[in-house]
Amino acid sequence: MHQAYGGVVPELASRDHIRRVLPLTEQVLADAGRSLKDVDVVAFTRGPGLAGALLVGAGAACSLAAALGKPVVGVHHLEGHLLSPFLSADPPEFAFVALLVSGGHTQLMRVDRVGSYELLGETIDDAAGEAFDKSAKLLGLPYPGGPHLARLAQGGDAQAFKLPRPLLHSGDLDFSFSGLKTAVLTQAKKLGAVISEKDKADLAASTQAAIVEVLVKKSMQALDQTGLTRLVVAGGVGANMLLREQLNAACSRRGIRVHYPELHLCTDNGAMIALAAGMRLQAGMEAPNTAYLFDVKPRWPLGMLGA
Repeated sequence: MHQAYGGVVPELASRDHIRRVLPLTEQVLADAGRSLKDVDVVAFTRGPGLAGALLVGAGAACSLAAALGKPVVGVHHLEGHLLSPFLSADPPEFAFVALLVSGGHTQLMRVDRVGSYELLGETIDDAAGEAFDKSAKLLGLPYPGGPHLARLAQGGDAQAFKLPRPLLHSGDLDFSFSGLKTAVLTQAKKLGAVISEKDKADLAASTQAAIVEVLVKKSMQALDQTGLTRLVVAGGVGANMLLREQLNAACSRRGIRVHYPELHLCTDNGAMIALAAGMRLQAGMEAPNTAYLFDVKPRWPLGMLGA
């Protein structure tokens, strides 16, 4: 739906959510062999995100919960990603360092238990996912560009173009990817209006290599700084095969366990939101809302989770 515009159009997204949310709820219950009578709690994504889309989910969740006489829990989107590896066949144990890499977020967190998250470093401009998508757009690849760029990179030479690794030696755990995007734009302009397939593949491979190197080295620095021996990778970019290969190799050399959610759980999904709500309730960190008065938080730093 959004491909024609080269990115998400908020109004279209929220209208599409309205059209899909109830049929999808019915389908999921049918696929699971469950009914509404089996529901104990209704969870929804409270934020951060697009306000219109969040309001659709909040409205549907609170209405459903009120009709069932069940409590409702609003969940932080990023907490869902952080806890999503607990749905995998090889779940982690607390405490761990989490590399959260999605379309709009690149963060390193120390996670000691449910609800206890310390921000170690984050991007000061573009996130890794944005760097993938914007670079892909510069190469004329369709939206969403990240997966297309990764596929194209498989046939390219990662050494063909010398691209910057921003903040690689900054001494802290922050990220910056806007300068890399500018460097890709400069290289694309040098190649001219019509870029050969070989040059496209080489530039895609060089771009991916630069992003992955920064993510891997900063993750290793975070493990060194905290002294923890377990790494969790979550978010859509966590599905990138080169990132997984290089993290696996770096962690193997250090005796570090690394955990990923299954590929279908890397991108945004309802299962991780339900899981986060359940884990918070089990940990006694959540007072379920039975007043059904809802608000959403389009901007909601993870450190303010209790607010």
